[in-house]
Amino acid sequence: MNQKKIKGVLVDCIFDIVGSILYSIGVYTFAKMANFAPGGISGLALIMNHLWNTPIGLMTLILNIPLVLISYKVVGRKFLFQTARTVIICTIFLDFVFPHTPAYTGSPFLAALYYGIFLGTSLTIFYMRGSSSGGTDLIIMTIKKLYPHLSIGAVTMIIDFFIILLGWLVFGNIDAVLYGLVGTGVTSIVINKIMYGADIGKMAIIITQQGQAVADEISNQIRRGSTIISARGSYTKSERDVLLCACSKSQAYMIKKTVFNIDPRAFVVFSETSEVFGEGFISK
Repeated sequence: MNQKKIKGVLVDCIFDIVGSILYSIGVYTFAKMANFAPGGISGLALIMNHLWNTPIGLMTLILNIPLVLISYKVVGRKFLFQTARTVIICTIFLDFVFPHTPAYTGSPFLAALYYGIFLGTSLTIFYMRGSSSGGTDLIIMTIKKLYPHLSIGAVTMIIDFFIILLGWLVFGNIDAVLYGLVGTGVTSIVINKIMYGADIGKMAIIITQQGQAVADEISNQIRRGSTIISARGSYTKSERDVLLCACSKSQAYMIKKTVFNIDPRAFVVFSETSEVFGEGFISK
């Protein structure tokens, strides 16, 4: 392993540790003590902790195992490896560090707000390094691959809403649903605001002299296709390739990073898209 790869792994681990600390603060310090279940695997883990006092981190890890096996062919080996590392680090902080720290015992509404802020920030950190906290991310990617006509937002909403409603039965009050909805909503807003705004997608316009190499790397690393258009600079009169690549907001950062790894002199523009129709996005 060369120095560049070693440095990349070390940086990934640092981001995983920082993200896991924020993730654990959101889940353990705020959501657990407020007796509500947000969406996602963390919500299921909190429900199981309430019912049977099972470790939150361990249950998150166990619940992720079948999802990893199911989604292996869809998301690829590299993404799963990075996600597995992230989930393990999160488990360590959730079960061995934060049970020994003070928990918030004030207003459940404030707990839901701060849960969303901390969790959204942590997920953004994971996404920016090409990883995730597992759970519903893996489910959504697999469902989207099998049924590309489905809306990612709709699939996410259905899964999260089901888990939040389950919290109503477990915690025994409607407030658990309301706080769960608040926490999940704030998480989504924070992710959108920190990363790329509240749009559902991005259009990357990439001007480079290494069009095919950049397109191949985007396909290999992010699994997105590109359209290459031959162009000529109006000032330099030199030939250039213009790549058009539609992507999700969570993929935009990785595309930018991939482009500049291949061509540091590339010119990259991201524009917001309200809707994207076609393969891998919304069906007509």
